[in-house]
Amino acid sequence: MSKQPGREPIALTLADCRTPLIKEPLNADQAERLAPSFKALGDPIRLRLLSLIASHAGGEACVCDLTEGFDVSAPTISHHLKVLKEIGLVTSERRGTWVYYRAAPAALDLLSTVLSVPQEAGV
Repeated sequence: MSKQPGREPIALTLADCRTPLIKEPLNADQAERLAPSFKALGDPIRLRLLSLIASHAGGEACVCDLTEGFDVSAPTISHHLKVLKEIGLVTSERRGTWVYYRAAPAALDLLSTVLSVPQEAGV
């Protein structure tokens, strides 16, 4: 999954999409711009990486902390992190020889808002 030219991370381009699906359907443009984020999270490794990053102490994780527990090579982990970063679900910062990753709260908030179901909906 490569970054498409002219496509910004979802947290920046879909600020207007803050209505849960059960309240109002997405229009075609909103669905097209959200789909790559859900596609990225459809991969179990990327979903686990995002979970590890978001739940890590201090809200950030060094790439050195993310490679254990996976049956794939370090370059494969790096590829998955790159996909998450390109789509805007994580940010990164290089410190010396290590790269630290943080979940992008605005992007996660947007995805969770679109999928949220209010208590009174009875679903």
